[in-house]
Amino acid sequence: MNFSIEFITVFGGLRSAIRVARVVVETVALNHSNVRWYVFGDDDTIFLPENLVKTLSKYDHELWYYIGAHSEIYEQNRLFGFGMAFGGAGFAISSSLANVLAKVFDSCLERYHHLYGSDGRVYSCLAELGVGLTHVPAFHQILHACASHLR
Repeated sequence: MNFSIEFITVFGGLRSAIRVARVVVETVALNHSNVRWYVFGDDDTIFLPENLVKTLSKYDHELWYYIGAHSEIYEQNRLFGFGMAFGGAGFAISSSLANVLAKVFDSCLERYHHLYGSDGRVYSCLAELGVGLTHVPAFHQILHACASHLR
């Protein structure tokens, strides 16, 4: 999908954050059948499919769920909020919620053009819909200092 200059001008803010945030809308717009969950993460997020399926199967995809985890870095939580799922850990949105979110997302982006990241924009739009984070520890970031031994 093309990303026009007009879109960037209207919404303002960091181009990459807007583009990544709109992936939610564009993924829902693909209108795949039998989708229960939409799962998003950063370019360096690692998902273990078996664990992800097991974790999400505990929740009803027909209800509104925003599942993930806050940052493991206190300063990030202090700056961006303890109720937000961080993209580095990944997050999931139930299909019923994603369909509603997609309808209001662009107008929401206009209101939150000042936010830094795409995950913060998604969180703010979900908060407007009255949906809080369902904190699931299975979604977590691997911090650089913790992963340095993996090199």
